Amino acid sequence: MNPVIQRRVQLGLLVVGLTITAMALSLIAGCFKNDSAIEASKATVMAEVVSVDALHAAVDFQTPDGSFHSPRFGLLYPTELSEGQRISVEYAAYNPDLARPTGRTAMLSIIPGLSVAVVGWLVVGLLMVGVAEFSRRLARRNAEKSGGDDSAGADSGSDDSADADLVGENADSAAAAEDPVVDVVEDPGPGATDAESLSPR
Repeated sequence: MNPVIQRRVQLGLLVVGLTITAMALSLIAGCFKNDSAIEASKATVMAEVVSVDALHAAVDFQTPDGSFHSPRFGLLYPTELSEGQRISVEYAAYNPDLARPTGRTAMLSIIPGLSVAVVGWLVVGLLMVGVAEFSRRLARRNAEKSGGDDSAGADSGSDDSADADLVGENADSAAAAEDPVVDVVEDPGPGATDAESLSPR
C-alpha cells in the first residue's frame, strides 16, 4: 500500500476513535446535566411502568396539580425495571419529561459510557494494526517480485553475452576457412641447376 494512502487511512481511523470518545463523554456529561436540572427543582411521585425494553422504560405519573405525564424519552437509567411495576420517581418540577427512578444518578452512566469508548478504541486499534500489517506484506511481496525480475534480467543478459561470443567464434572460424593457402616455391636460381648437372647419376 502506498505510504500516503496508509497514513490517510490510519488518520481516518484515528478520527473515528476520537469521535466515538467524544460521543461517550457527551453522553456522560448529558446525564450529569439532566441530574443537575432535576436537583434544581426536584419533585417525587409514584409512577407506573407501562413498557420496558433494553434501553427504554416508559412510565405514567400524576403531578400534584393533577396532570398526567409520560416522559417522551422515558426514564433516565431504566435498568432492572419490569412492566406494571410501581416505582418512586424523581422529576424536574418545571420539566416533567426529565425523570429518573428515585436514588439513581448519573454515576450509573460512567461505566457504560467509558465501555463504549474503550470498545471503540479497541476496534480502531485492531483496524490500524491490520492496515499496517497489510501494507507491510504488500511491500514485501512487491520487493520479492522486483528481485525476481532483476534476477531474470541478469540471466537473460548472460545468455545474450554467451550467444554473442559463440557467434563471434563461429565468424572467425568461417573467415579462417575461406582464406586460401598459397604455397610459395622459391626459385632455386641458376646455381642450383648447374649443381644438379654436375652431380653423378
